[in-house]
Amino acid sequence: MAKSSKNRALSPKKIFIVEDHPAFREGLAQFLSDEEGLAICGQAGTAEEALQEIGRLKPDLVLVDISLPGKSGLELIKELRSQNRKLKLLVVSMHDEALYAARVLGAGGDGYIMKQEDTEEILCAIQDVLAGHIYVSEEVLAGARNGSGKPAGKPKTHRLDELTDFELQVLELIGRGKTDQEIAGVLGLRPGKVAAHSEEIRQKLKLSSTNALIRYAVCWVEAAGG
Repeated sequence: MAKSSKNRALSPKKIFIVEDHPAFREGLAQFLSDEEGLAICGQAGTAEEALQEIGRLKPDLVLVDISLPGKSGLELIKELRSQNRKLKLLVVSMHDEALYAARVLGAGGDGYIMKQEDTEEILCAIQDVLAGHIYVSEEVLAGARNGSGKPAGKPKTHRLDELTDFELQVLELIGRGKTDQEIAGVLGLRPGKVAAHSEEIRQKLKLSSTNALIRYAVCWVEAAGG
């Protein structure tokens, strides 16, 4: 009986990766597989695939990208949190933390780290989250302490609060110079649907034209450090 308890205590933490770029996903999986105390129990390229597998595999931690075909990583986090209050959820994304960290935490995530960080820092983030801590940058923590919920020193963006998580994702892609066709490819939509979302965003932000929306998006991304 004592031996069985010891084996359970030493069982590796199971990690599930949700990432639509196979090369990054496989590279991260290989790196983490070599780490003592961690085991990759599954992978998925979309939120839909992840939802099917996570319930069956019961990981300890899910690594989630923000940009996924169809349903976004933010929506996936909300669904997973509603299903399991104890599951650890860490975002690993190319998107600037200043743009999304507060929304990720509000959705029920346990941390945010950018893909550009070296693998050792990603490992530290994983270990922190598994230990029950929230992992974000010092800048985001400063924003939390000053009560803004946003990184300290970043511009006020009160109108952006009216946008849905999905619309914010579209806005960032516009600000990074993506065309409707390119955004459609990233999000798994038809270009016409992207144009409709862009128009809805323009109206919510009270901007006079599509060009004004593009200028706003570019300035916003640059101001946020993107």
